[in-house]
Amino acid sequence: MKLEQLYDVIIIGGSYAGLSAAMALGRSMRRVLVIDSGNPCNTKAPQAHNFITNDGSSPTDLSNRARAQVLAYPTVRFLDALAEEVLPNGTTFEVLTTDNQNFTAHKIIFATGVTDLIPNIPGFAECWGISILHCPYCHGYEHNNKVTGIIGNGDMGFELTKVIRNWTDKLTLYTNGTSTLSPQEVMKLNSHNIVVVENEIDYIEESGGIIKKLHFKDTESDSPEVIYTQLPFNQQCNIPEKLGLQFTEKGFIYISKCMETSIPGIYAAGDCLSLYRSIAHAVASGNKVGALVNKSLIDERF
Repeated sequence: MKLEQLYDVIIIGGSYAGLSAAMALGRSMRRVLVIDSGNPCNTKAPQAHNFITNDGSSPTDLSNRARAQVLAYPTVRFLDALAEEVLPNGTTFEVLTTDNQNFTAHKIIFATGVTDLIPNIPGFAECWGISILHCPYCHGYEHNNKVTGIIGNGDMGFELTKVIRNWTDKLTLYTNGTSTLSPQEVMKLNSHNIVVVENEIDYIEESGGIIKKLHFKDTESDSPEVIYTQLPFNQQCNIPEKLGLQFTEKGFIYISKCMETSIPGIYAAGDCLSLYRSIAHAVASGNKVGALVNKSLIDERF
């Protein structure tokens, strides 16, 4: 099917936030193009949780069903491609892809997510999303009361440990090197029988993404069943930076209360905006930005 060249809205990123925005706009009779390169961050997660009506479904199944439902609307088109440039052109924006296609839209939505920066610990990448986790609200129930480790240090490590204790009291905090916890934080952790281990991690012994042992460089290994950590990240798409969009101190795309970025006509939704990374949050964010973009179009054309 030959794609049109002019759209009301082009959505860059076709995972949960992007598809949710596309549905809201497609149902509003807007001509929508979703451009997606097929690289979601939760591909390895076996199940998605804390998403009402779909608790326990696989992320891939959810994504496939969402895409089919969205594409049932003739107002929405989907392009499997990688967006490379967004060029402002008066009251419209030109979008170029790496396979030399170009499209024009009145509004742009970035729903491009983030890329986690995996530490250089052998075995970590294999376990990420399976037995090394980022979100207790997504996975904590399934791992409650298990022997659990936290990889973190300083205030972040302390706060994450405090949160995870809600799901288990079998906790060890691995600082992966010299602790930067305050004495008060260490005392508080110890008062809850939480051990702080400062030894540097050598590698993670795993099988099929399941932790078998956590090996250190200079001491005996440990055997947590599950580990939580918060990884640094980069924006998955570099176009917002090339456009000169404003970012928050934590590295997220800055938006107004109307979800518009620092460039009028360009909006954002989903994980590229927030530490709170869940499917439910992404879907809500996409639904909201779709309605707000539609309202902006209504106001401009009425």
